[in-house]
Amino acid sequence: MALRPGHLGIDFDNTIVCYDGVFHRVALEQGLIPPGVERNKVAVRDWLRRVGKEDAWTQMQGYVYGARMGDAEMYPGVREFLAAARNAGLPMSIVSHKTRHPFLGERYDLHAAATAWVDEFLRDDAGPFVAADRIYFETTKDAKWSRIAATGATHFIDDLPEILLADAFPAGVQRILFDPDAHHGSIGADVRSLQSWSELQIWFDAC
Repeated sequence: MALRPGHLGIDFDNTIVCYDGVFHRVALEQGLIPPGVERNKVAVRDWLRRVGKEDAWTQMQGYVYGARMGDAEMYPGVREFLAAARNAGLPMSIVSHKTRHPFLGERYDLHAAATAWVDEFLRDDAGPFVAADRIYFETTKDAKWSRIAATGATHFIDDLPEILLADAFPAGVQRILFDPDAHHGSIGADVRSLQSWSELQIWFDAC
């Protein structure tokens, strides 16, 4: 891996963690969707909105990000990328925008659930991929943008164009859009769009 010098910042939800399977499974368990709905978080959301169940979707998010966080998976290639980056000595931070509690339903501690997931899954026999004091769950977008700047990140990966394209996004940081389902296409000449972590690995290796 040849991203030097630099500090890599990474979003958490829908960038490291893939929720497609767990949202589909929970929606089926709760009888909210028919089996034919695509096994995809966005497909589940769109179905529920289409049939007037927006509140059910909102409440499901709190349940998934809280009680069912342990069932969430990481995207293919995340483990390999983070292990290689750590072993190469690349400084990394995880910076996420995540409310402390759900908007509807039971008041799960979403930060605690995410931290437990990181502790369990973002590690190998050599230890954690990202140091605990480099993992931040911020409650507002403004706090997220400020934290990205404070980490000294030179590159930042996120799945949301609205985060990367905001005026508040720190100047001088290379913006990388993680777009596994190619929902967004090109969002700007200064934003690198990638569809997989293996593609990200190849790009960084070529730097």
